Amino acid sequence: MCFDHDSRPPIAPIAGGALDGSVVTTTGADGNAFAAFRARPAAPTGRGIVILPDVRGLHPYYEELALRFAERGVDAIAIDWFGRTAGVSTRGEGFEYMPHVQQTTWAGISADITAAVGALRDDGVERVATIGFCMGGRMSFLAATLGLDLAGVIGLYGTLVGPWRNDAPEPVAQAESGRIASPVLGLFGGADGAITAEHVAAFEDALAATGVEHRIVTYEGAPHSFFDRKAAEFADASAAAWDEISRFVDAT
Repeated sequence: MCFDHDSRPPIAPIAGGALDGSVVTTTGADGNAFAAFRARPAAPTGRGIVILPDVRGLHPYYEELALRFAERGVDAIAIDWFGRTAGVSTRGEGFEYMPHVQQTTWAGISADITAAVGALRDDGVERVATIGFCMGGRMSFLAATLGLDLAGVIGLYGTLVGPWRNDAPEPVAQAESGRIASPVLGLFGGADGAITAEHVAAFEDALAATGVEHRIVTYEGAPHSFFDRKAAEFADASAAAWDEISRFVDAT
């Protein structure tokens, strides 16, 4: 699991910044209905972000993250992965997510990401990026291959090589083939045993070789899922990561 159930993003709220936030049901072109959390800013900037969660799907961590973006003028929508197998109802701490993760497909995930991007654009958002964590980090990098004209893609500790729990392709292979078509921000922990320095270097080299604008940052000593309010020992890495994310989104 990427985070404990009571984990939250390590970002201080801005009072009065978010206009509203609520759970909505979104429907993709393939007819799948899935839950999402939509946060709208009081003072929109024309920028938007699609938040792609870890293996737990739509979780309070990502709902709060959506509000933190909205407070900064960024329209945000955090999506769930499991509309096809678990429906759109709210799920608690005891939800057994892994059987549902193993039933996801890249085709389904692609349709849901496309629907979320479309929902923001239907609301007048002009520049849309994606951000993902762990499972969502990999899917965020891959979102740049979907022809969605994204302003950028951000991945925190998303796996880069090898097979995964579904048929989603390898980000490094997609980068090497020139299919990544948006600027990339990749943030990784130097003590993440699942994502080696060699994997990160291969990804950066492939992006450079194909001319993709990118910034890759590794935080020395930080583990997988370091971006967590509870992880006080990695507060500096979390603060630095949020600065990177904010600058990247502001530049889109």
